[in-house]
Amino acid sequence: MIVACLGDSITAGSPLWDPDPAVRARIGAPDERSQWEWWAMRLHPGLELRNHGVYGERTDQVAGRLAASIAGVDALVVQGGINDVVQGRPVEQAAANLAGMVERGRRAGLRVALVDVLPWNNGDGRTANDIARLNSLIGAIAAGVAVPRLPFHDTLVDESRPHRMREEWTDDGDHPSVDGHRLLGERAFAPF
Repeated sequence: MIVACLGDSITAGSPLWDPDPAVRARIGAPDERSQWEWWAMRLHPGLELRNHGVYGERTDQVAGRLAASIAGVDALVVQGGINDVVQGRPVEQAAANLAGMVERGRRAGLRVALVDVLPWNNGDGRTANDIARLNSLIGAIAAGVAVPRLPFHDTLVDESRPHRMREEWTDDGDHPSVDGHRLLGERAFAPF
């Protein structure tokens, strides 16, 4: 099964990987293990996960790349929203963009999964509230159209500080570490 993984820097593999060779050339020591997809494919060898992540994109920008990303695939994983939160955009619009991508994938005959938003260690009270609200909307979207919701947030959350990732699971407070990506690929991702 070929799966398009469409999203932002979390999908791309930041901070140590990017699917774009030009971006990867600027990374000091790129590490392909800094992708949750890499870990998921090791656990599920019958899957080919194609990385269509782009650093810094909001959900409206991710949506603009959907058609090109799904050519020749069987399934779609939709991830995004943190950059909308960072830029102070309404989370309801981010949720609508995510819902639109899910619907477009389903109309194309694909199996679709939706990813929730990670905790953000470098955020503040507003961003923590926005992430919680957006994750609630993502859960409602997934339940409403009966697609899997991949629990990225709860996989990496620090239970003692629920608005943050555990320190060992992030390199920079924004993105998962290699070990964080491993947990996402091994625990949060479930085949369709």
